[in-house]
Amino acid sequence: MSAPERIPPRSVTPTDAAADSAAAELLAQGELTVRGRIREASNAALFCTIALDGREASCIYKPVAGERPLWDFPDGTLAAREVAAYEVSEATGWGLVPPTVLRDGPYGEGMCQLWIDVQAEAELLALVEAEEPEPGWKAIGLAEVGEGRTALLVHADDERLRRLAVLDAVINNADRKGGHLLPTTDGRLYGIDHGVTFNVENKLRTLLWGWAGEQLTTEALDALRTLREALSAPLAERLTALITPAEIHATRARVEALLTTGVHPEPNGEWPAIPWPPV
Repeated sequence: MSAPERIPPRSVTPTDAAADSAAAELLAQGELTVRGRIREASNAALFCTIALDGREASCIYKPVAGERPLWDFPDGTLAAREVAAYEVSEATGWGLVPPTVLRDGPYGEGMCQLWIDVQAEAELLALVEAEEPEPGWKAIGLAEVGEGRTALLVHADDERLRRLAVLDAVINNADRKGGHLLPTTDGRLYGIDHGVTFNVENKLRTLLWGWAGEQLTTEALDALRTLREALSAPLAERLTALITPAEIHATRARVEALLTTGVHPEPNGEWPAIPWPPV
């Protein structure tokens, strides 16, 4: 197994933030045109173009009308939770979720998210026939690979993934699969598909368990303190339109728990720790 390609992780710069803000404006106000459907998605996901004042971009539009009800997420909508995840990501300063808005579209209200072109060569996950991961990798767990054989599932020891693991712990992401990781050629890493998040019960399911029980980085603790302050007023006001008061309270509690313990969470055994299928 070769070492993962090292793309220097970076924080969001002022230029990045300005570009993301412009993208959010385009998504919210532009003319939305459906071009096709992403058939692999479990709920309606439409590939679109969005245009405004000579600017155009590709995006994903997920109408609320195309959502399948979930018994364990009875409140709100998948679309609103996706937007809430973007808002929380922005509050950390990490910019881990593509610009995402809630807006009206050809099939009613839905989530509209900027399309991200990925760096296909980036290697973030791997299966290895070994008991321990090589340097540069973190163990997730054993996986069946057929004919009674198992292999070790690992993810890259990448600071971008580590930031995403912290965000997932905050938003209580119940579905962090490998296909939801989007590395780009300019060194950023985005996470997508955040429809099953913010539950008041612990439902964290992720492939990013490699740092479980380890100390949070200084950067992560600083981001969590920034998030705690934002949740006391401006961010909480925006989240009120997207998730329930109980879910906002639970989000605050998860931030406080991470700051108090100072470590990445570990599976508690009360809920499957890894989503299925994992990729």
